[in-house]
Amino acid sequence: MQPKYKRVLLKISGEALAGEKKQGFDFDIVYNICKSIKKCLDLNVQIGIVVGGGNFWRGRSNIKMSRTRADHMGMLATVINALGVAEVLEQLGVEVRVQTALLMQQIAELYIKNKAVRHLEKGRVVIFGCGTGSPFFSTDTAAALRAAEIGADVILKATLVDGVYDKDPKKNFDAVKYESIGYEDVLNKNLQVMDSTAASMCKENKIPLLVFSIENPNNIYDAIMGISVGTIVK
Repeated sequence: MQPKYKRVLLKISGEALAGEKKQGFDFDIVYNICKSIKKCLDLNVQIGIVVGGGNFWRGRSNIKMSRTRADHMGMLATVINALGVAEVLEQLGVEVRVQTALLMQQIAELYIKNKAVRHLEKGRVVIFGCGTGSPFFSTDTAAALRAAEIGADVILKATLVDGVYDKDPKKNFDAVKYESIGYEDVLNKNLQVMDSTAASMCKENKIPLLVFSIENPNNIYDAIMGISVGTIVK
């Protein structure tokens, strides 16, 4: 059985890396996620990863501070997660490069598109930290941007929800899950799949988005193999 996708951009939320702890970094959870990633690499799938930072920093919340400062703190949180995921992957024998949108030359490479693509072609996982490097843009937008830049076949969005629903399934027992939905509907119905900037970017660049639950880490492998998991947005 051959993989459905050759090059993917995997977006992992910070909350998914925290597991039941809800905050911080759960190495057992991340280990299982990384095992699934390695399983895909063994099939010569090229994988770039964008990580969120919500397990360490949720933005301004109720704190009075500027959006720019809060977003910069969030970027640093994504770097903590990027380094943690890189460490676990390397323990599994995977070659990894962490690239950040802000200069951090002592701990990571500066993001350069051609260099990232070259790493992918050599079978290395590239983890993108610091989001887009600019405040006011989410890590979902960073995932859409990096996916477009590296020519990814699909964005795999690994979350704590098993797909896209017509309303919040955690608050509404009658929420209906979509098997497939278009970006137009996502934008018009204001479904909280990703922010509108990210969704518009995916739509314009014709990049499909597959949303699924990371609570079963093997869903990453199933998604790449074309097995039906979650919701496809295209």
